[in-house]
Amino acid sequence: MQTITLFELNSLVQDVIESTLDHSYWVEAEISELRVVGGNCYIDLIEKAPNGNTPIARARANCWRFTWERVKDDFEQATNSSLAPGMKVLLQVAATFHPAYGFSWNIKDIDPTFTMGDMARKRKEIIQRLTEMGILEWNKELALSPFARRIAVVSSGSAAGYGDFTNQLSSNDYGLSFSTTLFPSVMQGEAVEESVITALSKIYSRCEDFDAVVIIRGGGAVSDMSGFDSLRLAEAVARFPLPVITGIGHDRDECVLDIVSNTRVKTPTAAAAFLIDNLHATMQRIEEAQDAIVNSVRRRMQLEALRIQKLSASLPSQARLILSREDARLTRCADSIAVAARQRLTAGGAAIDKLMIRIPAAAKAIVVNGSHRLQVINQRLYDLDPQRVLDRGYSMTIANGKVVRSAKSVTTGTLLTTRLSKGTITSEVK
Repeated sequence: MQTITLFELNSLVQDVIESTLDHSYWVEAEISELRVVGGNCYIDLIEKAPNGNTPIARARANCWRFTWERVKDDFEQATNSSLAPGMKVLLQVAATFHPAYGFSWNIKDIDPTFTMGDMARKRKEIIQRLTEMGILEWNKELALSPFARRIAVVSSGSAAGYGDFTNQLSSNDYGLSFSTTLFPSVMQGEAVEESVITALSKIYSRCEDFDAVVIIRGGGAVSDMSGFDSLRLAEAVARFPLPVITGIGHDRDECVLDIVSNTRVKTPTAAAAFLIDNLHATMQRIEEAQDAIVNSVRRRMQLEALRIQKLSASLPSQARLILSREDARLTRCADSIAVAARQRLTAGGAAIDKLMIRIPAAAKAIVVNGSHRLQVINQRLYDLDPQRVLDRGYSMTIANGKVVRSAKSVTTGTLLTTRLSKGTITSEVK
């Protein structure tokens, strides 16, 4: 049996590709990843399904230093923007195959007149729509409870990021206790939108059980995060009555969900660190208040003890005995006050926590009632709009700046202005 080496086989493939695809092609594609190393640019290209975000084609493309410098400068000068993931581009490429590195497309030119890709355009349109609706900053305006420790988590239960998040919360350096409830969701692909919205709906039905919502996933290609660039999902997060913390990408990846959320962090572990720091800061404030109260009481008791000592020096021995007993009683009282102060502060913290839970629900009810009243007022204004009367075929005649209600109010020669649904007519009384 005749055999050949892998190098010989790859060399045959190289000969076939270079002899068959012996000229360049203009190709429309979307940039999924872009890396510049040593002056050379390496790009991952994708093409998505017409009615979805699932890639149906992928390819590697290389742009060598001498071409990349020219192409980059021309593109930035013409478009006033840099090539970046999520951008749709038109490239002139030629096929290359290397026995050791495999197949790739060699970029010869990029058309700078081609517009941004669907991913970037969609993101821009969603942000603009949220801005027009006036809800882009709504979730950011919610204050995270200083006692936030009951966390609703939207993530894939099998994701490494979810494990990192829960492990960091449970093993924090301060011994703080957190309660997490997982609401499983798909975090990649076309099902992200519906899955995350369903999870948020379940959390909403139990709003009083949680202090905050955390949406987390591990990093990945920009194309894998396209499911988080959704108007429905962004609107659900913007309107959510609890602060939403997102940790769904790395530092260079930002989606619409990050923009509308209360707090955006880089990774799931960063989300855990944020919650730990928030609760630890509260614990420090409580401890400082406790120490201040105890120290104040002790200083007061020391002053009283000194005062009693001075008095005892001028009294008979029997009085000294009584004073000694009172001094001991005062010392016991001081210790009791210190213990009671700590207990009262702990109970006060729990009471504040309950109030922080009730405040968002009450605020939401006020907002809903106010919104309903505005709708009723707007409907009344709409019903009273004179233009609606004109649109039904009626007209309005004005003389000397006043509405004419009777023929007796005008005389011969009076100029009249008649306003119709569309336009006006000027006439003179004969």
